[in-house]
Amino acid sequence: MKIADCNNIMDFRRIAQRRLPASVFHYLDGGADDEWSLGRNTEAFNDYELLPSHLSDVSTIGVKSTLFGQPVDWPVMIAPTGASKLFHRDGESAVIRAADKFNMVYSLSTLSTTTIEAAANAGRCPKMFQIYVFKDRGLTKEFVDRCRDENYAALCLTVDTPVAGNRERDIVYGVTPKPRMRWSNATSYARHPGWLYRALVKKDLELVNITSSEAGGTIRSGAAEYIDSQLDRSLTWKDVEWLAGKWDGPLVIKGVQTVDDCRKAANSGATAVMLSNHGGRQLESAPAPVDCIARVADALHDRLEIICDGGVRRGTHIVKALALGANACSIGRGYLYPLAAGGQAGVERGLMLLKSELERTMALLGCDSIDKLGDRYVQHRV
Repeated sequence: MKIADCNNIMDFRRIAQRRLPASVFHYLDGGADDEWSLGRNTEAFNDYELLPSHLSDVSTIGVKSTLFGQPVDWPVMIAPTGASKLFHRDGESAVIRAADKFNMVYSLSTLSTTTIEAAANAGRCPKMFQIYVFKDRGLTKEFVDRCRDENYAALCLTVDTPVAGNRERDIVYGVTPKPRMRWSNATSYARHPGWLYRALVKKDLELVNITSSEAGGTIRSGAAEYIDSQLDRSLTWKDVEWLAGKWDGPLVIKGVQTVDDCRKAANSGATAVMLSNHGGRQLESAPAPVDCIARVADALHDRLEIICDGGVRRGTHIVKALALGANACSIGRGYLYPLAAGGQAGVERGLMLLKSELERTMALLGCDSIDKLGDRYVQHRV
């Protein structure tokens, strides 16, 4: 199967599974505990039905929008995910170039394999940097300053990782802060010599934002272990206020799911929230993001931009999220499967399919602009 034969996002998953070592694929594909939340993120979209308005003029379909004060060509953004070079040699740069062609927001992870500066220069699309408030506040401030110097459009604070989730597939396949090679995986690695060369010889998987920081020279263990040691369980909303003051720009809180937490985010200086359960990789049994949208939108639509982060695989999913009150959706595995399958060309085809589905769904729904989407177009199944 070639990427040209892929007709939807999940088709790319099949190619990705073939092209990656087993441990890497399952790191991408897996979730926490029994993976109920992981599966529910997508399945929950099936609990909502679309209500068409027929004999409406849909000769043109408008999907342009704004996000973080930036004009974008459609209301979908690239979510922050770590170490994209795990999945393809061109990593983050390939995704940025694809995002550039679709004029959409690209999010760079703290745990990326491309620096803040290199990502800024890889394309002109608006960029957001995902950050943690570390125990070493100096490291956090350094990242803020570097993002400001490179004209990042927004900063995104992840708040749902006081500890790592219980990702049992990672344990089985040895993908831990101290990676362990298992003999049971050796055959899979042997079938992917190019991946091994990049990982072991070229050192392509280095977490370069950490190693290039002022703290980088003091790290005695691996960068992943260092990050793990820097996650601060004592964080409160006062720390969000501190970060908002240091950044003084669009600030997104990622990982909230309740009206109460979203209100606290707004009160602490945030301008947007990503309704997210970390792709089903953190708290098992957390609700699907799509199920959180309506309540948050009803309470806070005039104070926050609302982004549905989790489970988006189809254009219908995007329309449902927007009709429920989201301003945008973000995709993680939705672009990582295409990246693993075919690099930049894979991501571009995946985005093309998703955008085409969005526009087709809008036409079939009888709505000619995403600005007109609302609860008249969606209902919860009974």
